[in-house]
Amino acid sequence: MTGSGRVAVLGIGMHPWGKWGRSFVEYGLHAANAALDDAGISWEDVQLVSGADTIRNGYPGFVAGATFAQALGWSGARVSSVYAACASGAAAIASARAQILAGMVDVALVVGADTAPKGFFAPVGGDRRDDPDWLRFHLLGATNPTYFALYARRRMAIYGATSKDFAAVKAKNSRHGAANPNARYRDVVDVDDVLASPVVADPLHLLDICATSDGGAALVLASMDFARRHAASLPSGGTGKGIVSIAAVSTVTPRYPNTVIEMPNFATDSAACLPSSSASGNEQAGGPAGGETDEPAAAPTGGFRSQVAAAAYEEAGIGPEDVDLAEVYDLSSALELDWYEALGICGEGEAEELLRRGCTELGGRLPVNPSGGLSSFGEAIPAQAIAQVCEVVLQLRGGAAGRQVAGARVGITANQGLFGHGSSVVAMR
Repeated sequence: MTGSGRVAVLGIGMHPWGKWGRSFVEYGLHAANAALDDAGISWEDVQLVSGADTIRNGYPGFVAGATFAQALGWSGARVSSVYAACASGAAAIASARAQILAGMVDVALVVGADTAPKGFFAPVGGDRRDDPDWLRFHLLGATNPTYFALYARRRMAIYGATSKDFAAVKAKNSRHGAANPNARYRDVVDVDDVLASPVVADPLHLLDICATSDGGAALVLASMDFARRHAASLPSGGTGKGIVSIAAVSTVTPRYPNTVIEMPNFATDSAACLPSSSASGNEQAGGPAGGETDEPAAAPTGGFRSQVAAAAYEEAGIGPEDVDLAEVYDLSSALELDWYEALGICGEGEAEELLRRGCTELGGRLPVNPSGGLSSFGEAIPAQAIAQVCEVVLQLRGGAAGRQVAGARVGITANQGLFGHGSSVVAMR
C-alpha cells in the first residue's frame, strides 16, 4: 500500500477546549468556518462533509456529517458520518481521504466536536448485558482511570517506571500546552505539583489523568491537483504556508492473539492459550500451514499499538527515524510512555530514559505532544484525532508560535478507540 496517494490539507480550524455549556454543533461550526477561512475557500466549494460522530449528544450526534452540513447551510454536498470511539476523527479523515483519492470529490471538510459530561465518562444509557463497555462499569466498576492505572502498574512492574516518571510527562506537557491558545489547561505544573494532587486510581494522581472537555476541530482536505491550482490562483501565487499532505491514515485492528488486554475487554482472545488444531487456524496465528500441531498459537510481533504505527509507517513509506514530532493519545501520563515505544521512538522499556534525557521535550530529539496533548486539552472524543492533525499541520507550516518544532517536515499522530479501532495519521511537508 506504500505510495497509495496523498491528499492536501488546505485548512485547519479549532474551537478552544473547555467546559462551555453549549451545543457540540456550535463548536463544530466554529472550527469548520475557521478551517474554511484558513484554506481560503468558501463553503460552496466543499463537495463532502465527513463528520466524526458523538454518541452522547442525541440523534444529531449520530449523524454528525449531516448535522454540520445543515448548520453551514444545505448545499447539496455529500455527507459521511463515522463513529470509532476515540478514533472517530481519524476514521472521518480516512473516509474523506478515500473519496478524494477515488476521484469522487476534490474538496472535503472533516469536522469533529463534542459536548462532554462532567466527571468520568459513563456507559451509554440502557440495559445491555452483552455489551462489554456496559459490563465493565456494572460488574467491575472499572471507569476509564481504573484501566489507565492498570496500564501504569504494568509499566512499573515490567520496566521499573515510577510515579515521578508519570508526573514528569504531565509537567512536560503542561509546559508545551501553556503556549497553546486552544488548550483548556495552560498553567505550568512541576513534578511535585502532580504528586501532591489527589490519587484517583493508584498510582495515578488527578493531574496524571486527562479531563473530559468540550471542543471542536476541522480540516479542509483536497486532491493534490486542486491544492496546486488553488495555490496558484491566490494573489500571492501560493498560500505562503506550503502544501502539507496526509501521506497515511492507519485504522488497523489488532492481530490475533491480542496478548495485552485492551479496554474494555476482560481478557485476551478466547483461544490465545489453546493449541492451534487446524491448518487454517495456524496460518491465522502466523504458524506454518499443513496439518495439525500441538504448538500454542504464536503471538504477533508487537502489540496492537505498535501495529497501528507500523501500518502508518508502511503506507507513508517512512520509518520512525524520519519523524520530527508526534502527537499521541495521553489519556494518562503513563500511557504516553507506552506510545513512545509503540511508535518506535525508542526500544521496549526505554521510554522512561528517553523522557528523563529530555528527548521528547521541545528542543529534544523528537518532541511528543508539543500541543500539550490531552493532558492540556481533555477529551472531546470526536474532535481529538482531528485536533492532533491540526497541530501537526501547524507545526509543519512553521506557525506554532511559542511551541514550534524547528525544521519540522514529518509528523505522526496516534490515537485509539475502544473495541480495536486503531488510529494514526502521517503528515508531510
